[in-house]
Amino acid sequence: MKTIETSQVIIVGAGLGALYAALKLAPRPVVMISPERLGKGASSAWAQGGVAAAMHMSDSAESHAADTIKAGDGMVDADVADLVTQEARAHILNLTELGTPFDRTENGDYVMSREAAHSFARVVRVKGDQAGAEIMAALIERVRATPSIQVLEGTMAIDLDVTDCRVGGVVLQSADDARSAPLILRGSAVLLAGGGSGGLYALTTNPPRIRGQVIGLAARAGAVIADAEFVQFHPTAMDVGEDPAPLATEALRGEGAILTNNRGERFMQALHPDAELAPRDVVARAIFAQSQAGRRPMLDTREVLGEAIKTQYPAVAEACARNGIDPAIEPIPVAAAAHYHMGGIATDTEGRASLDNLWVCGEASSTGLHGANRLASNGLLEALVFARICAQSIAKSVPETAVSPIDVTFEDGGTPPDPDAVAQLRQTMTTHVGVVRNATGLKTALRTIAALEAANTASVSFLNMTATATLIAVAALNREESRGAHCRDDFPNTFQGQGQRSRLTLKDALAIRSQICKEAS
Repeated sequence: MKTIETSQVIIVGAGLGALYAALKLAPRPVVMISPERLGKGASSAWAQGGVAAAMHMSDSAESHAADTIKAGDGMVDADVADLVTQEARAHILNLTELGTPFDRTENGDYVMSREAAHSFARVVRVKGDQAGAEIMAALIERVRATPSIQVLEGTMAIDLDVTDCRVGGVVLQSADDARSAPLILRGSAVLLAGGGSGGLYALTTNPPRIRGQVIGLAARAGAVIADAEFVQFHPTAMDVGEDPAPLATEALRGEGAILTNNRGERFMQALHPDAELAPRDVVARAIFAQSQAGRRPMLDTREVLGEAIKTQYPAVAEACARNGIDPAIEPIPVAAAAHYHMGGIATDTEGRASLDNLWVCGEASSTGLHGANRLASNGLLEALVFARICAQSIAKSVPETAVSPIDVTFEDGGTPPDPDAVAQLRQTMTTHVGVVRNATGLKTALRTIAALEAANTASVSFLNMTATATLIAVAALNREESRGAHCRDDFPNTFQGQGQRSRLTLKDALAIRSQICKEAS
């Protein structure tokens, strides 16, 4: 296989964590692996709510940490929650200095939104529902202007180059043409910041490329994966037939929007004291139950926002308009969709994975912050905090030296994923590893994943998807309780006390999958 050597730090991904880490590493040389043009196809750019941070004098990092721990349902690492929430304010101020146009009041204070399970309005936003896109735009402008950062657009990582448990580089393929032959890029360190796994599901809010590949490539290299069973389903994805589903931001419920069904019934009040602002897992299961019962759930913003939704929440308004919905005069149909993966590549508090010379930040990681159920708008915050932490850790072993940009050209010879196999995998995950799970469905999913994998071994990208899908399903099968976003209708109760985080290698998961396949034969 063709090999390119460089002394640059290799960053896989082009979302918020990747961009922020690259800037924090400057002037150390960095090469970013971006499947698309910067700003396109990254989950961070699609984030609507904003960044959670205790910015108001009446709020505190301690309160933010307490809400994070409570939402995580006994699974949050309290030390990590303290670390992240204490740093939150500094990162908002830094993003402001970098050019992010956060919404401000006339006297200059940050406009704060309240989202589910927060005890205070502490979500800093941009133009209502444009936080992700605007933060990304500000960071991209800085990255483009930073000489030490090279961006390889149109490339994707499909494997890690590992020798004696030490990561030396990545295996690349053209993202524009997956038929290209792979090549090895070796660098001084590797940071994975390439997104989560939501796109493994048929009903998702994630960009099309975010299908668990980064977690899968690390797992296939032997990295430990933590909390894989905990997938968050956003309760208010728009049920309009689009793939991916547009998101109706949680900030709308923070404004006072209510959830009803096609009978006009408001159903959340009977299920939780916080009604529409209950934790996401509670609301998602309620939405799912309404859908399963044929009572189409809807988000009603008419009374609290009326015509104002069209100017205050432009992304929601645009999605409504292209689907023939006028949210000022009619409710928005919604469904629970795969949105965020709390699990991922296990890291320590310096962002290090179990493999040497490998760091991870953002949704591909599992730091212990989110537990069983991510607190709203903590995702972007975690990406920021750990991007800086990873950059500082990497900088300890990488000198500030100038290097020439590398030139990457691909030759013919690769195998792209079979679209039909990908579609079947995604439908399997939604049907059997979704909002509500049980042993029968999870075993069915594992047998289907095994069969799809056996029929598509030539595509490494697809093998990364099936690796992550296998880890999610096995971890879900192993956890014989319901906790946070993980709901088992055959084990509806929650174990008492603090939960035990799951840790798996792909080797462990494949052994369990193999046994399940044997039982069925």
